[in-house]
Amino acid sequence: MASRTEGKVSPKKISRLTKNSKILKVITSAIQDRKGEHIVLLDLRKIPEAVSDFFVVCEASSTVQVRAIGDWVEAKVKKELGELPYRHEGQQASQWVLIDYVNVVVHVFLSETRKFYKLEDMWNDGVEVELDEAEALPQPPAFKSTKKKNK
Repeated sequence: MASRTEGKVSPKKISRLTKNSKILKVITSAIQDRKGEHIVLLDLRKIPEAVSDFFVVCEASSTVQVRAIGDWVEAKVKKELGELPYRHEGQQASQWVLIDYVNVVVHVFLSETRKFYKLEDMWNDGVEVELDEAEALPQPPAFKSTKKKNK
């Protein structure tokens, strides 16, 4: 069985801090603020079928914590970057909260739900990025903002 990183580009070869890496940094910081665990960043830009450029996946030990992490991610991204999610789902059941920032999709799982769906295994062609290396990720060309422009 091949290793996850076999044949993949090393994240250390990636360049400077950009808007997309800033949102990743704010998201991971928000998850850490609410004690989210097992945070994984997946770079999916080399996968043509991917629905997003990056996935941020984490887990929580209770439905209350899942909801708290999701709410705090949205609040912190809005406060620090002025970005609103394109869409969010799962707040009612709080088993799996999905927050879609178009090029970055956040998945907050209840621990058992994460084990069941195995999202990282489904997208194992993606490059797993260490949290410390998220600052060096380049911005994809089509980052969409939900900010309203005043004219």
